[in-house]
Amino acid sequence: MSGYEKPSRGWGFCALSPVLLSLLMAAPLGLLGEETRQVSLKVISNRLDFSQNLLHIRAVGTNSTLHYVWSSLGPPAVLLVATNTPNSTLSVNWSLLLSSDPDGGLMVLPEESIQFSSALVFTRLFEFDSTNMSDAASRPLGKSYPPYSLANFSWNNITDSLDPATLSATFRGHPIRDPTGAFTNGSLAFRVQAFSTSGRPAQPPRLLHSADTCQLEVALVGASPRGNRSLFGLEVATLGQGPGCPSMQEQHSIDDEYAPAVFQLDQLLWGSLPSGFMQWRPVAFSQKRGSRDSAMPCQSSPLQPTLAYLLPQSPIVRAFFKTQDHSCAFNLTFGASTGPGYWDQHYLSWSMLLGVGTPPVDALSPLVLGIMAVALGAPALMLLAGGLLLLLGRKRDSEYQSIN
Repeated sequence: MSGYEKPSRGWGFCALSPVLLSLLMAAPLGLLGEETRQVSLKVISNRLDFSQNLLHIRAVGTNSTLHYVWSSLGPPAVLLVATNTPNSTLSVNWSLLLSSDPDGGLMVLPEESIQFSSALVFTRLFEFDSTNMSDAASRPLGKSYPPYSLANFSWNNITDSLDPATLSATFRGHPIRDPTGAFTNGSLAFRVQAFSTSGRPAQPPRLLHSADTCQLEVALVGASPRGNRSLFGLEVATLGQGPGCPSMQEQHSIDDEYAPAVFQLDQLLWGSLPSGFMQWRPVAFSQKRGSRDSAMPCQSSPLQPTLAYLLPQSPIVRAFFKTQDHSCAFNLTFGASTGPGYWDQHYLSWSMLLGVGTPPVDALSPLVLGIMAVALGAPALMLLAGGLLLLLGRKRDSEYQSIN
């Protein structure tokens, strides 16, 4: 195993704002995570073929380690593993990993330290024509074109895009066979970013992150659609922690400062704590600088059990989990027949967070707190002023003496 490591510039910590501290009683303690984590990115390459590589994000805390292993071998996939020791390591045997039976080709050691593990696999890119659709929720979704299997994409060497300053790297690919030439000037990109501190990105949807999480941005850029008003979708597969599928939840808020006009946060949760989560806002963007004007709805289908052998296979998932008896899948659909769409600038982006523990909880923004303070404080001040005037009026009446 060979590798190229670029550590982060600092130690990760989960900083709490005064607003969040004031709401701590309402926030799950899992939000705190480890107080500090040392976060690093490492590219693990096959010595016999340096175009075959893995991206390993390792976040080390006082008593635990988080491992995110991203791969473009087969369909794009990520392993999420949490251990109860700061000394756990990733072991890769390339000969086994690339064989027909990859069992044991990828392990996190010591195995007994593993507290949680799961995976996401991005299997297919859908495209369908929305010309005759009345709305994005209608079924069927319009004329469907043959899907793109992401297992049949050719991907760049991840080492070339590794950026230590932002703790990020990008997998960029296109179909190996492209008879229509749709991707002649286009690509599908998976940009992965880790974090050494808590905070929010500058661009919407501005998901709250910490050193316990990493972010994925999926961007379809420059590909020629096969319809005049094509919508795109993404098929995502995962592993359940038992006979059933992970749960999906929706959270609603009165605050949209971080993602204008979006009052919802969607989550996929794997079992009981300590477990993992996937978190996203139901919005995508048709321009690189996301804004309200370029916002498109993102709809998700319910998680459904599926047979693993019917999905494109990821070597790292097969190597780590050995058997995949409890696979589930769901679809994400981006855009609607009206409003902004991919057809505007041949651009589409969508972001999500992946992490361990209790998902981050959005506190009310200072702007909303200020509005609430004014809205609730003004009536109170009016009542107080009215009470004072009433008391002063009574006092003047009591001081009046009639003239005899």
